[in-house]
Amino acid sequence: MWILGRKGPSGFSACSTAEQVTQGIDATGLTAIVTGASSGIGTETARVLALHGVHVIMAVRNMDSGRKVKEAILKEKPEAKIDVMELDLGSMESVRKFASEYKSSGLPLNVLINNAGVMAPPFMLTQDNIELQFGTNHIGHFLLTNLLLETMKSTARESQKEGRIVNLSSEGHRYAYREGIRFDKINDESSYSTIYAYGQSKLANVLHANELARRLKEEGVEITANSLHPGAIATNLLRHHSFIDGLVNLVGKYLLKNVPQGAATTCYVALHPQVKGVSGEYFSDSNIAKPSSLSQDAELAKKLWDFSVTLTDPK
Repeated sequence: MWILGRKGPSGFSACSTAEQVTQGIDATGLTAIVTGASSGIGTETARVLALHGVHVIMAVRNMDSGRKVKEAILKEKPEAKIDVMELDLGSMESVRKFASEYKSSGLPLNVLINNAGVMAPPFMLTQDNIELQFGTNHIGHFLLTNLLLETMKSTARESQKEGRIVNLSSEGHRYAYREGIRFDKINDESSYSTIYAYGQSKLANVLHANELARRLKEEGVEITANSLHPGAIATNLLRHHSFIDGLVNLVGKYLLKNVPQGAATTCYVALHPQVKGVSGEYFSDSNIAKPSSLSQDAELAKKLWDFSVTLTDPK
């Protein structure tokens, strides 16, 4: 249980749970995609959204786990609208297949929650030969967002409801490589640092949301894009570091957020009326927070955008 709980301007704190920050909100009629919804805060996000009437599409790599989560949610709320679709963010082919199937379904899309992620694994490459953390945490979500953007725009126009794109970043974005994004060394194994590479990918999440917010505003589209820090949470993200994982399990209940608290900021940014019209911001503990100065570098954000477009170009 998180032991510090001073409320911010929103009326919520680090102690607030996903159910508390969405209390009384009727989100019937909204459709949301949640990536990585088969475990951790992704599961709780999908559950709470479904409880509030959202048609939730769980975009997951492990379909068996996804179906079990769906069954558990339907047991709690039999009338919940929830579907499971396969998505591997480490494969551009999988991302394109998912987006194509989604568009073919004719479903609208009001909310896109880019939640899935990997944290501090040893050096590995995605199926597209991109360093795993940058490729999964940023590039996979960048491509997914771009491929679904037209669907979100038409949904916003037709429904007259604001669309929302939510990128899960982390306070880890402050601990990237010194230059922030190593455009010329993304795949450099010799200088790879598990923690700095994670920070780089999380910095990319904030920069992506900021540049996306700028472009959407310039276009006059009623879609917001924000990033957030879910909090320090005991989840399976630390599985590559057994000693730290053991330590977290030992002291976590006293110092870290539990999963319902960890999903709170995501659910707040995705559904709460207080966030209407707010775009290009970074949230923590269900309140607007200040990200690193590097993450607010507009030129770096544009450079990352162009670099990401080049990497995701089908050629």
